[in-house]
Amino acid sequence: FQPAEVLIPSECKTLHLYEARYLALLEEALYKRQNSLVHFVLDPVLSSSSKDSFAVRYGCLVQIESVQKLDFGALVSIRGVCRVNIKNLLQMEPYLRGDVSPMMDKSCDGTGLGLRISRLRESMCNLHSLQMKLKVPEDEPLQTNIKSSLMWSEKETFEGYGEEFIPGLVERLSFAAYQSVSGMSDAELLTLQKYKIKAMDSTDTLERVNSGIEYVEHNIGMVAARLAIQNI
Repeated sequence: FQPAEVLIPSECKTLHLYEARYLALLEEALYKRQNSLVHFVLDPVLSSSSKDSFAVRYGCLVQIESVQKLDFGALVSIRGVCRVNIKNLLQMEPYLRGDVSPMMDKSCDGTGLGLRISRLRESMCNLHSLQMKLKVPEDEPLQTNIKSSLMWSEKETFEGYGEEFIPGLVERLSFAAYQSVSGMSDAELLTLQKYKIKAMDSTDTLERVNSGIEYVEHNIGMVAARLAIQNI
């Protein structure tokens, strides 16, 4: 994917796959890879040669949650599970194949982490409640992105994955904060993208939690302002 399309753990995304190579990838993921594949970014790199060069970055193991077959391809709903390092590309065609290893946060036992997580949870629930009051297009899902990610993060079991690929509860929750809000402007989506990249780069859970609180509470103010205008 392009650098502007980073996917983070807990985030849900819908893909329209229609090229033969991606449909072949989907088939292998469904029947041989426990409904899993890796979402990553190809980042352009400056090179002295005339050939284009790219760096593989922001790998995220994803679970395929649903597949809707279409006359032309398929709509595939995926959910980010865990950051991964892509260590070695073994195949380039018809799609990329390689070795990956999980990337987890450093151990964090800060005394204030529990309180900050509680505040983050509360803020996410408040944002969801406010969003549900907004007038949105009829085709918008009833469940907000923030609520969907929060519910996924608080799951107790994750079938089909080794424990090494499942982040701890606190790490999962720290990513769930960075979700889009209905009606965001291009500038607001760009800001979200910057937060997501920062979250993917960090291995400090508390830092990500604090940044998540900041981002969610900013969005609470934004949605509250929209509601005030809506109710005039």
